[in-house]
Amino acid sequence: MDLSMTLDYTQDVVARLPGIRDLEAAGLDALWVQEGYSFDAVSAIGFLAAHTTRVRLGTAILNVYSRSPALLAMTAAGCDQLSGGRFCLGLGASGPQVVEGFHGVPYERPLARIRETIDVCRTVWRREPLSYQGRSVVVPLPAGSGTGQGVPLKLVNRPRRADIPVYWAALGDLSVAAAAETADGWLPFFFVPERAGQAFGAPLARGTALRDPALGPLDVVASVDVAVGDGLDTEELLRPARERIALYAGGMGSRTSNFYHTLACRMGWEKEAGLMQDLFLAGKRAEAAAAVPADWLALGNLVGPEGHVAERLAAFAAAGVTTLDIRVVGGADPVRTVDTLRRLM
Repeated sequence: MDLSMTLDYTQDVVARLPGIRDLEAAGLDALWVQEGYSFDAVSAIGFLAAHTTRVRLGTAILNVYSRSPALLAMTAAGCDQLSGGRFCLGLGASGPQVVEGFHGVPYERPLARIRETIDVCRTVWRREPLSYQGRSVVVPLPAGSGTGQGVPLKLVNRPRRADIPVYWAALGDLSVAAAAETADGWLPFFFVPERAGQAFGAPLARGTALRDPALGPLDVVASVDVAVGDGLDTEELLRPARERIALYAGGMGSRTSNFYHTLACRMGWEKEAGLMQDLFLAGKRAEAAAAVPADWLALGNLVGPEGHVAERLAAFAAAGVTTLDIRVVGGADPVRTVDTLRRLM
């Protein structure tokens, strides 16, 4: 498995640069930059492209509404050029709270929007004139819309790669199947090896059956909290993961529109997910966090002695994970943690 790390919304990329360079030297394979309604991820990618030489750089994620599909293609081509062919375009739908509430764009047909955005990106990277008639994306504007002067155009520059890797942050059955069919990589939000089959197995199989062999195997990127050692206070080290699960499965979005809550139910934790949501939406965040299943925390992360972590690494690999995105918790040295995981793998 490859190893990656993610810079979250709050982290200062400039301040973290020395540590990032150390991680690159230690063999970290990829670095992802988040973008919600924070500073944009693209400027950070440009900065990192200028100050690193080997590590892959990706967005996790850019939503497909606030930038046009053609602009996403232009941006990816520019990032790939600046990084010397190290860029990965991570895309997702985000949610109506961000898309409509922050960007003022209707949150419509998210599945079609992502599929068609990927089609447009690949057309642009091949430098073909862009003419696309989809359910969500129509380029150029049809007769009767705008001035009527739009014509199919192709990208002026020649991209470094016409096959920039595209990663899809997919949660629902239909979107997971579509990611397995069309994307180079998949970014699941929650991944527990022992529950992955019931949560994702069927849609992954459907999508894989339709996948173009030219795309190669799907890169499955699972996020985990990591702390390796004897005598660790696992309850304290897993507290951030507990609070994160409660936030997303309990309070992200609304009671009627929470993709993460739905995923928790698909993984078999319907009762616990309902309790988390009731408590979180009632303002009882600590109680919601306490309701997170202990086995979710233990099986979905790498916290414990080396023997335990080695077993969990094997479980993730057996479940089809090809890249582990690690969050080092407990103040451990990230470089040493990468070295330890390499040795255990």
